Amino acid sequence: MINRAITVVDIPLFKDGFDSAVDLVLSEIIHRESSGTNRCISATGAHGIMEAKTDANFNKVLNEFYINLPDGMPGVWVGRAKGAKAMERCYGPDFFEAMMVKSCNTNIKHFFCGGMEGVADKLKQACSEKFENNNVVGTFCPPFMDVKDYDYESISDLINSSGANIVWVGISSPKQEKFAKYLSQFTQVDFLITVGAAFDFHIGNVKQAPKWIQKSGLEWLFRLSVEPKRLYKRYVSIVPKFAFYGVKDLINYKLKLNK
Repeated sequence: MINRAITVVDIPLFKDGFDSAVDLVLSEIIHRESSGTNRCISATGAHGIMEAKTDANFNKVLNEFYINLPDGMPGVWVGRAKGAKAMERCYGPDFFEAMMVKSCNTNIKHFFCGGMEGVADKLKQACSEKFENNNVVGTFCPPFMDVKDYDYESISDLINSSGANIVWVGISSPKQEKFAKYLSQFTQVDFLITVGAAFDFHIGNVKQAPKWIQKSGLEWLFRLSVEPKRLYKRYVSIVPKFAFYGVKDLINYKLKLNK
């Protein structure tokens, strides 16, 4: 993890704002500071942070990532309360869009890995139409299986032969981060970036919450209303758990300051 993060419930989150995150990644590719380094980046919200509380391996994975973007407002609120005043939400779909727009007239090449069959190809077309970015050099939809069972060497051969700079991984957390970490052992790219449901959002498969709901920290409630059967168990657990651990983190932080 670069030294531009603040720890929120044991996970380092990027603290310097959305535009800074976009500019950092683009600059490192353009100036070849990240060439072949396979640096992993996640868009991590309360869901990922809470998964890391009960999964030591996943906690280790996130702590080894180059950047964890604060994907949700709760993480941002805790970070700001701990002194990171410039911290902003770096929402995965928005980060993806900004990267696509800002790299459309560059030589930066993208590879999409994730989604149901056909989703990555639809996203490639959407990027051309919506963002005028025609630098998508390959797609792959991983079959459903345990994260340890993929043929990562074969997948990486496909990616490396495409000449991609960035591999975008859109599966679901925590699987996508573990997938990216395994894959990074075989690829020769600049970044592997996990963005969750961004693929489905940008091709219109899943409806996004209005901006005011996103900023209020209630996006979980909107998504629950859209996909209640799939997300009920997740959010009924995550919301109270994060509230508890977030407050505990702040109390411990204040106690250390006052010693």
